[in-house]
Amino acid sequence: MKVVHIIEALGGGVYSYFRDLSTYFDDTERNKNTETTIIYSGNRKEIDPAKIKSEFSDGVNLIEINMVREFSPVQDLKSTINLTRALRKINPDVVHLHSSKAGILGRIACSFLFKKTKLFYTPHGYSFLRTDISNTTSNFYWRIEKTFQRIFSGTTIACGDTELEIAREIGHAKLVRNGIDIENVREHLAPHQNEKLTIGLMGRITFQKNPQTFNQIALKFPDFNFVWIGDGELRPLITAPNIRITGWILDRKTVLQELNNIDIYMQISLWEGLPIAVLEAMALQKPVIATNIIGNKDAVLHNKTGFLFTDISELENFFTLLKDPETREEFGKNAFVRCQDLFDKNKNFKQLLELYQE
Repeated sequence: MKVVHIIEALGGGVYSYFRDLSTYFDDTERNKNTETTIIYSGNRKEIDPAKIKSEFSDGVNLIEINMVREFSPVQDLKSTINLTRALRKINPDVVHLHSSKAGILGRIACSFLFKKTKLFYTPHGYSFLRTDISNTTSNFYWRIEKTFQRIFSGTTIACGDTELEIAREIGHAKLVRNGIDIENVREHLAPHQNEKLTIGLMGRITFQKNPQTFNQIALKFPDFNFVWIGDGELRPLITAPNIRITGWILDRKTVLQELNNIDIYMQISLWEGLPIAVLEAMALQKPVIATNIIGNKDAVLHNKTGFLFTDISELENFFTLLKDPETREEFGKNAFVRCQDLFDKNKNFKQLLELYQE
């Protein structure tokens, strides 16, 4: 069985997801009858293009095809042509599209194949949920999702429980939650001691990740230290003196060491699919404070593994509770157990393989 994954946004948590996926599907004993290819666009600053082939498993084929996130008629046409050529050469049995852009270009490319192919699509956060676009644009994106599902059919594989609810309103859908390599992440679990309570966030500094609110929170709580693990175009919005920005760290070991050294993980995104960074923080036994949105609320259990909030005025009480080391330890252990139960890549990728084989 030949399986092809197509992804436009190979960066951040998605990069971790696909590196883990490549490891899983390179297990010859488990997947001796499956040949896996990943077609990706490697134009994200947070990854080192030269490292991709060394960090992904040798048994998985990698093909780079340039794709861009925003609508670009000329580049999108080029991408679709190149995808069609690559797919015809591979002649896959299964194609799994990841993210909205790949969902569009990949479906069109699949329609030009010489044989019927099983088609799967994971949005990883529907584009019509973005809050940086107008209602008109959001409705347009929703109609595109609905229309493409009706025309090209296939099965949507939601990466989280709430995404599943939305996907079922559009068409046929099943659930395979995002998963992480818990054992690998846990290798970086080590005792640490901060002079001040330290709250950390990991990701690209973009509108989606809400740096302005992160800055406001840091200013509101000057007695705490804050760390942004990453970098990005909206870095100038972060001005609070108690925030440290690490910049781009291209070595995963160093990233996980930074994550281990915080006391509380914070995810204040404006929209999400199911954030890998939150799952990694949970594996490292960090209590998580997160905005009460799709994706975050599928990972965080309020008042058990962390807290969900809608307004920063709620944070004072949460921080007061989590200043106590014993409370942080209890929440962190709960988070780890939940991660083991729901977000283990070995369990979740096994479900994925079973869907391909149906």
